[in-house]
Amino acid sequence: MMHIGKRIETVLREKERTVAWFARKLYCNRQNVYDIFKRESIDTTLLQRISVILEHNFFRDLSDNIDTDDDK
Repeated sequence: MMHIGKRIETVLREKERTVAWFARKLYCNRQNVYDIFKRESIDTTLLQRISVILEHNFFRDLSDNIDTDDDK
């Protein structure tokens, strides 16, 4: 299963954005952003906001990561 917090952090770094910038966009402090990076799961409303801010579809990342093995 994908660690969504680490994925968000990776995309933020790929976009060359700072934690301070991201915190301003989310209307929170930097510590809250670091807490998001530690999360293995996340509320869908927050994930939607993050997707818009970073212009990246994290829902697609999660769905692409689903194991579709027919042996289950």
